[in-house]
Amino acid sequence: MPPLAWLLLVVAAVLSVWVAVTFNAFIRLRNRVREAFSGIDVQLKRRHNLVPNLVKVVQAYADHERKTFEEVAEARGAAAGARATSERERTENGLSRSLDRLIALVEAYPDLKADGNYLKLHGDLVEIEEHIQYARRYYNGAVRDLNNRVQQFPANLLAPVFAMRAEAFFEIASPMERHAPTVALEPTS
Repeated sequence: MPPLAWLLLVVAAVLSVWVAVTFNAFIRLRNRVREAFSGIDVQLKRRHNLVPNLVKVVQAYADHERKTFEEVAEARGAAAGARATSERERTENGLSRSLDRLIALVEAYPDLKADGNYLKLHGDLVEIEEHIQYARRYYNGAVRDLNNRVQQFPANLLAPVFAMRAEAFFEIASPMERHAPTVALEPTS
C-alpha cells in the first residue's frame, strides 16, 4: 500500500473516532439535560400536590379572600398542564407569584400563623422550594454544558448534522423575584 493511502486511512480513522466521540458526548449531555429537567418536574409535582392542602388551611381562616384562592388554583392548573420548557417556566413563575400572595395573606391572620397544620405545610413548601432551586441549578448547569459543546469549535460543525441544538435555561422571569425579599420580624415579648 502506498504511503498516501496509509495517510488517508489514518486521517479517515482519526476523523471517524472524532465523529463518534463527539456524537457520544452530545448524547450524554442531552440525556443529562433531560434527567435534570425531570428532577425539576418531580419537585414541581410535589409543590402542586401541596398547594391544595395549603389553600384549604388558609381558606378556613380567610374564607372571604376568594380571589386569592382562585388565582392560586388557576395558576396551579396552568402549571400542571404545561409541557414545553418555556411554557413550564412561565406557568411555574405564575404559580410562585400566586403562592407569594397567599403567604402574604397569612400575615393578616395571626391565629393562622400559629396553626400547626399551616406551619407544617408552610415548612414543607419552603423545603420544596429549596429542592426546586437546587434542581434548577443542576438543570441550568447541564444546559450550560450542552450549549458549550453545541457552540464550540469544532463540535459545532457536527451539531447540525446530529440535530443537536442549544437548550434554554430555566430562569426566573421577573427581575423582582431575583432579589432576596426583605422580612420584617415582629418583636417577641
